[in-house]
Amino acid sequence: MTSYDRLYVLFLYYFNDLRDYFECHEVMEELWLEEGRNPLYQGLLQVAVGLYHHGNGNVSGSIKLFSAGIDKLEGFPSEILGIDLGRLVQESRDYLGRLRQIEEVPFAPYDLDIAVLDEVLMALIEEVRQNPPEPEGH
Repeated sequence: MTSYDRLYVLFLYYFNDLRDYFECHEVMEELWLEEGRNPLYQGLLQVAVGLYHHGNGNVSGSIKLFSAGIDKLEGFPSEILGIDLGRLVQESRDYLGRLRQIEEVPFAPYDLDIAVLDEVLMALIEEVRQNPPEPEGH
């Protein structure tokens, strides 16, 4: 049975449920530092920050973060850490392609989902939904 770090579970909760990409960054950066700067965690963090930047009108920052995140995530299996990483990478590539054309074809920021494949991980996320963390405030 796979065990998941609480910070990783919180990252997925903030990403998929609350769409709070700033908070995603906060919890994932902490995990990334604890885990010896794992490029998988960094790539997930960068995708979240790419969404955060686009939501705040920083298109060039969003392009930079999406590009870096995709580069890191492409080397990992499509199913890893209980999620469908392959789908996230493909959807991130699509988003990045749209960002690169935003001058010609403007579009509003939209959310991506990280598909959770592992029932254990789903149950942990559900526990967080039932007992949400106190917001840190930012």
